[in-house]
Amino acid sequence: MTLSTDAQAQPAPVEQAEISARPIHQFKLGSSETRFGPLEFVGGLELGSDSWNFGAMSAIRFLDAGQRFAGVTDTGFWYFGRVMRDEAGRPSGFADFTLQQMVDDKGDVIGRKWTTDAEGLAVKGDEATVGFERAHRISQFRLTPRDMTGPLGDLDFLVPAHELRRNRGFETVLYAPAEGPHAGARIVISEKSLDRNGDIFAAILEGPTSGIFTVRRSGDFDITDGAFLPDGDLLLLERSYSVAKGVAIRLKRIDGDSIRKGRVADGPVLLEADMGYQIDNMEGLDVWRRADGAVMVSLISDDNHSILQRNLYLEFRLHDK
Repeated sequence: MTLSTDAQAQPAPVEQAEISARPIHQFKLGSSETRFGPLEFVGGLELGSDSWNFGAMSAIRFLDAGQRFAGVTDTGFWYFGRVMRDEAGRPSGFADFTLQQMVDDKGDVIGRKWTTDAEGLAVKGDEATVGFERAHRISQFRLTPRDMTGPLGDLDFLVPAHELRRNRGFETVLYAPAEGPHAGARIVISEKSLDRNGDIFAAILEGPTSGIFTVRRSGDFDITDGAFLPDGDLLLLERSYSVAKGVAIRLKRIDGDSIRKGRVADGPVLLEADMGYQIDNMEGLDVWRRADGAVMVSLISDDNHSILQRNLYLEFRLHDK
C-alpha cells in the first residue's frame, strides 16, 4: 500500500441538495405482482434534484441498516444521505443529502472524468475503499461525512494493469465477512476485464487467501456491484445494454466457496429484468438486515446525467426459498 504524505489536506465544500422522490409501487410494469423468485419487491423511488451535481450514482453502502448511506459517483463526488420510510417501512424519500467533490492528497479538486471515475465502494467503520476505472486504482480514504479529504493511499490490486480495459475496470469493491475464510479481506471484481477464457478478472487483495480469481461471464452481462449475504455467498448485480433491447439486469448468487485464488466463481441467477420492469442503468447494490431479521437488497441507478435516464432506488426482500 502506498501511503499519502499529506492526509490532512482540506476537503472540498459540502453541497446540501434537496431530493424529490416519486414512489414506485410496482416493479413489473402493469402488474401488481411482488414476488420474483426468491426476491420480494418492497418499494422504490424515482429521484430528482435541482442540483446540477446530483446523479451518476455508481455505488451505495449503508452506514446503518436501511437508513444512513454513503456512496460515490462516476463524476467524482461523494454523496451521503438517509432513506425516509412510510408507516409500512417502505422507502418514501431521501433526506439530509449532501455532495462533496473528491480531492487529491493535496486537497485539490480533481474534477477530471479520467481520474475521478469512481465505480465501487466498500465501507468498514471509518474506512472507505474506492475502485476507480480508466485511471485504474483502489484507493483508501478516511470516512468522515461532510469532511472527506484526499486518499490515504492506494492498494495493490494484484490483477496485471495491462489486463484492465479502459472503461471496464473495478466496479465492485467489498469486504469479505470477518468470520469467513478470507478473514475480512477486501475483494475487487472488474466490470468486464476478461481473461483468455472470457471470464471476468477479480482478486482477493489481502490476508491468508489473497490472489487472483475470475467470475464466470455468461451472455452479454457485465458486473456492476456486489455484496456478501449473511451465509457467506456473494450477491452480484449484473447489467447488459444494447440499442435494440435496451438495458437489462440480473442478480446472481455466487457460491462463497468458489471465491478462491485460481478458481472460477459462479452461481445461479435469482432475478432477471428488462425494460418491462422499473429498472435503469442499475450500478449500485448493498445488502442489509431489517429490524425483523429479513435480509434486504437495495439497488441504485446511474443516470449518466442524461435526460433519457432515471435515478432509481429499489428495495427487495430476499427469501430463503
